[in-house]
Amino acid sequence: MKAKIASLMLAAAVSLTAMSAAAADKVTLQLKWVTQAQFAGYYVAKDKGFYKEEGLDVDIKPGGPDIAPPQVLAGGGADVIVDWMPSALATREKGVPLVNIAQPFKKSGMMLTCLKETGITKPADFKGKTLGVWFFGNEYPFLSWMATLGIKTDGSADGVKVLKQGFNVDPLLQKQAACISTMTYNEYWQVIDAGIKPDQLVTFKYEDEGVATLEDGLYVLEDKLKDPAFKEKMVKFVRASMKGWKYAEKNPDEAAGIVLDNDASGAQTEKHQKRMMGEIAKLTAGSNGALDVADYERTVKTLLGGGSDPVITKAPTGAYTLDVTNAALK
Repeated sequence: MKAKIASLMLAAAVSLTAMSAAAADKVTLQLKWVTQAQFAGYYVAKDKGFYKEEGLDVDIKPGGPDIAPPQVLAGGGADVIVDWMPSALATREKGVPLVNIAQPFKKSGMMLTCLKETGITKPADFKGKTLGVWFFGNEYPFLSWMATLGIKTDGSADGVKVLKQGFNVDPLLQKQAACISTMTYNEYWQVIDAGIKPDQLVTFKYEDEGVATLEDGLYVLEDKLKDPAFKEKMVKFVRASMKGWKYAEKNPDEAAGIVLDNDASGAQTEKHQKRMMGEIAKLTAGSNGALDVADYERTVKTLLGGGSDPVITKAPTGAYTLDVTNAALK
């Protein structure tokens, strides 16, 4: 009799577990890049059960050099993506209606890192030099900046030669370029780890140059937001994600450890991820997840100022909504 009761209790427990799993709303998040502390908030939210508390079952898909998040979203491979606003707005103008539903990153981490020996001390010194630039949507802030400076990107004597930079720092180390694109939290430190000292470098942060554009926002397809169930799912997702981000800010070393636990490639190191998380915390600080409209308008202004070849040709409409964060932050 006892065995039968125990069996029934086990069956009931299994059934409840199955029902709970079935009840969880599935969400697929596509990251902009590989597993690293740049996305710590999402991994922390999953590890700490913040998503589970909201009734969500979140699948976090790493990105990479051959993965374009907007294409993944448009193809139905994700519910929500992490993308930079220049890429998202350019994609929207081309016909894929991306909408920003939250903005965990308040500041930009993008900069140009130059060898001091090239004689570059100010932006005007870029003329006649070769500059490494990331593409796949990451070139837009750079092109807008050069247009703002009135510097051509055609390789002419009064312009700059653009080197299509891979996702490494080799062009600077091998002196193929005077400057390369780096992030404050990643590639800059790769240059340092390669043996170049900080006093041998000159850096230009987009944030300091007044041409910073918003990075690492959360985007969904516009039509999806017409579905109340999907919209509510995104409210829960954003609320849990921001809880993860704020936890990561306060506990950077633990957050870096959680990221490492989720790095299936095994390519990341503890030293690099802890350092990265410390820098990332500076970029998410001050954000509660809600998009600052002034930051949005600054980004749009920068992208429109692209001279004869602007990133976007007109101010977007409907490119963001505050509805999700308004509900999530109640």
